Amino acid sequence: MSARKLCRGGSLVTALTVLLGIGVAAEARDLRGAWVTDKSTCKKVFTGEGPKLRIAKDADVYGSGFIYESDRLRGKNASCVIKTVKQDDDVLHLVTLCTNDVTFGTVQFSLRIHDDNQIKRFFPDVLDLDTKYCRCPP
Repeated sequence: MSARKLCRGGSLVTALTVLLGIGVAAEARDLRGAWVTDKSTCKKVFTGEGPKLRIAKDADVYGSGFIYESDRLRGKNASCVIKTVKQDDDVLHLVTLCTNDVTFGTVQFSLRIHDDNQIKRFFPDVLDLDTKYCRCPP
């Protein structure tokens, strides 16, 4: 499957679910950076560079995206801290604490690492529900 096909397709549901947590342990792979559902939208979803990288105000128009920083994730509407990580081969099972302007809560999820630039969030109990992401160039 090509990288282009692997990283296509986003929706409002996808955008909302990613904001509730995606992260990885430093010992697994260094996945810090900006991630999107469609690599061609990187410059539309994110603004700035390096430590000033931000999610654009209208990012949700172009798909889902998030920024991974060490043990923290930033989405358009939420920020998450990675509390625990369990790795099983190429799958990471995570527990995160996420906050937004209204509430906070613990979120569990699973992440399959395809390679250094492609990952997939999936739900082990729901076979057809997954979201693929590509890393944006630095």
